[in-house]
Amino acid sequence: MARNEEKAQSMLYRFREAQAAELGLGTRADRRPRVPATCKSLRDCERWRGEILREISRKVSKIQDAGLTDYEVRDLNDEINKLLREKRNWENQIVALGGANYKRNVAMLDEDGKEVPGTKGYKYFGRAKDLPGVRELFQSQKKEVEEENQALAHYKRFMNQGPQYYGDLDESSGKLLEFERAAENEEYENACLHVQKALGISADDIPKLSLPESTKAASSSTAKRKPADGDSDVQMGDEAIDNSSESSRLAQAKIHAEAAASYIPFLTAEELLPPKLPTREEIESVLLELRKKALVEEYFGDGGS
Repeated sequence: MARNEEKAQSMLYRFREAQAAELGLGTRADRRPRVPATCKSLRDCERWRGEILREISRKVSKIQDAGLTDYEVRDLNDEINKLLREKRNWENQIVALGGANYKRNVAMLDEDGKEVPGTKGYKYFGRAKDLPGVRELFQSQKKEVEEENQALAHYKRFMNQGPQYYGDLDESSGKLLEFERAAENEEYENACLHVQKALGISADDIPKLSLPESTKAASSSTAKRKPADGDSDVQMGDEAIDNSSESSRLAQAKIHAEAAASYIPFLTAEELLPPKLPTREEIESVLLELRKKALVEEYFGDGGS
C-alpha cells in the first residue's frame, strides 16, 4: 500500500483537492478552525465568515423544500442557528483584530412594519415556522404584542390633554363660582351661629352681619388692566378706584368691629379690627436694615454699631 505522501502526489488526489477548493469546501489541511480565537489573521477570519454565510444561504434555501420531513426541517433549523452562533463568534474575532464591525442589531419587520416575533435568540426559518408547536408560539407572542399595543393606545388617550382635562376652565362658565359663593355663605352663617351659642347671645340681639366681600376678584381685575405707555390718565383712574375701594373696605370693617364690640365688653373696636399687614416697601426696608446690621457686626464686631 502506498504511503500518505505518495497518495498526496497522485493525480486523482490533486484533482479532488482543486475541485473542493472551487466549491468552497476546503481540504483537511485548509479546514475552518473550531475556535475562532485561535485564528490571528484578519484575512482568514474574513474568509471563514464568508464561508459560513454561504453555508447559511444554502441551508436556508434548502429548508424551503416542501418534500422535507419535520425531523429534517428541525435538524436544518438547528444547523442554521449553530452557524449563526459561529458567525457571531467570527465577527467578534474580526472586531478584536481591528477589522470591520459586522454585528448589527437590525430588527426583522413584517409587512405591517412591526417586529417579527422570534427574531431574537433561537430563530426559525422557512418551513420551521409551520412546525407543530412553533405556530402556536408565534401566535401567543403576537397576542402579547397586541395586548401591549392596546394598553399603550389606552394610555395615549390621556396624554397631551388640554387645560379642560385638568379643571383649569371650570370657572369660565360661572357655575362653579356660584356654587362656591353659596357654600361660603352657608359656612359663614354656621360660624355666626356657633359664635352666638358660645357667647350666649340670641340671634335677635345682634344685627345680621353680611359676609365680607372678597377682594381677590377686585385685585385680579385691577392687576390685569395694565395701562399702556403714556396712558397716565388711565393709571390715575385705576389708583383712584383702588384708594376708594380700600377706604370703603376699612369703613365697613370698622362698622363690623364696633357692632361686635357692643356685645363683647372686654374687647374694643380697635382690637376687633382686622390686622394691618405691612406693605412690601416696609418689609423690604426692615430686611435691608437687618442685612446692614449683620454686615456691620460681621466686619466691625459688636462695638462697630
